[in-house]
Amino acid sequence: MKKEIHFNKVNTIKAIGFCLVAIALLLLPTSSFGQVKTSIDSTSIQIGSQITYKIEVETDTVNRVVFPVGQSFMPLEMIESYKTDTTKQNAKYKLIKKYGLTQFDSGRYVIPKQKVIIAGKQYLTDSLLIDISNIVVDTTKQNLYDIKPMLQVDKPASSWWIYVVIGLAVLALVGFLIYWFVWRKKPLTEEEQIALLPPYDRAKLALQKLDDSDYLSQDNYKDYYSELTLAIRTYLDEKVYDRALESTTDELITRLEVLSDGSQIELSKEDIRKLETVLKRADLVKFAKSAPDVELAKIDRTVIDQEIDQVKEALPEATEEEKLLDLEYKKAQDRKDFRQKVWVTVAAIVFMLGLTFAAFGYRYGFGYVVDTVFQKDTKQLLEGGWVDSDYGFPPITISTPEVLKRQEMPVPEELKDQIKVSAFDYELEGKFTVGTVTTTFSDSPTGEKGPSAEGNLLQAIEANLKAIEAEGGRNIISNKDKFKTPNGAEGVKTSGTLEYPTDDSKEDYVKGQFVILSFANEQVMQQIVITYLKDDIYLDQVVDRIIASVELKEKEN
Repeated sequence: MKKEIHFNKVNTIKAIGFCLVAIALLLLPTSSFGQVKTSIDSTSIQIGSQITYKIEVETDTVNRVVFPVGQSFMPLEMIESYKTDTTKQNAKYKLIKKYGLTQFDSGRYVIPKQKVIIAGKQYLTDSLLIDISNIVVDTTKQNLYDIKPMLQVDKPASSWWIYVVIGLAVLALVGFLIYWFVWRKKPLTEEEQIALLPPYDRAKLALQKLDDSDYLSQDNYKDYYSELTLAIRTYLDEKVYDRALESTTDELITRLEVLSDGSQIELSKEDIRKLETVLKRADLVKFAKSAPDVELAKIDRTVIDQEIDQVKEALPEATEEEKLLDLEYKKAQDRKDFRQKVWVTVAAIVFMLGLTFAAFGYRYGFGYVVDTVFQKDTKQLLEGGWVDSDYGFPPITISTPEVLKRQEMPVPEELKDQIKVSAFDYELEGKFTVGTVTTTFSDSPTGEKGPSAEGNLLQAIEANLKAIEAEGGRNIISNKDKFKTPNGAEGVKTSGTLEYPTDDSKEDYVKGQFVILSFANEQVMQQIVITYLKDDIYLDQVVDRIIASVELKEKEN
């Protein structure tokens, strides 16, 4: 049985999620003091309502002030940034900057500390706690409706029907050729039609053709007597004596006399004598170049015609057993013809398939053709309808062979107000997994300054590798490189090889590969984790395509 690599995707993704949760607090912003005040117009709103977040700065008129930009208020979303209101008080400026914030999930949220730069020096605002409550609905007045069903993600349209049409056209052509040359009842030639006639009718027809010939008018007695004697000899060969065609005249006449004396054929001595006379005259014409009179030749033709009739009457009537044998013989011949047609059809189909396989193998490679015929799952994964979608918040834009499904990631109760983890993944069982993990967090409860985002990103990668090892991976060899998405987001790419167990017993191992793309800033850590079977050309292309599609939004900076 073929061994397949066994990736426990759920446990691996969860283990990575737990590692990210464990180091998330290290990435929380630092605290400081300065000439900055913050306030909000309300500490409790309903889902979707707006909070006005205000920052007030008092500074000298010569100092340059830089307020927060972008989506730095997560887990709240900034929907509007108002113009800065500036007032002058003596030698100082009072700057007021307002932001419109909202959230579409209920719960308690902390607006994280915001960085304000005054004269090149960084100040951090206070963090603020707000409550987001559900909208109260009066069910006695508000109509209730069933939950809408989940919407299916439409895959991009494919041109599979073209291949179906081409395949049907080829099959139709092959079927037509086989029918036309093998199974079709072909029109019979004149010779074939004559061959199907009974012996008596064929003998009579031969005499009619002789009458229509011009042998006598051209004094061609040799051909005339050859055709005349061939008609009677052929009839006798089929109905009386099976060696009539190769026997001499004397041998044939002797055989007829024996058959007549033995009452096997009721042919009179007179009939045998007449037949002997015509045959010997024919021998003289053919071998001695004798030239009889035209009228005598015509009389000989009449004698042969009469003798054919006499032989037919002299033959005993076929018994029922003989008729049955003839019927069985005909059926056997029909069965033989049918089997021959079947074998020809099978041979033609095998030849066409072999020729088609050779042609496509030469053009695309024999391995590719075999994988196409047997519908190899990794090839179907590569050539199926890919899906472009966003996962998590802030979103990771990625193209995958199938839609990634959400995975529940447990978070310790004491960290739920500060950390949110979202994970999505897909698995081709035993061969390929792809998943995304996004961790967002707010303030550190201690307010202490932690390590840099870059340092913690490296810690997260090491935690990922340990999580993979904990799930059974061994001989892990990895290397790290800088990575940049098509839209300019910078991160770290960790890739390498490993050995993974083929089943839960962890006794048999096979070779695999992995790729981890990691991105982080002060509020977010995002990772794309891919594990796949080694030495599969289709999975290599799948991974390359996924990596090339990864994009992070500008607002994550």
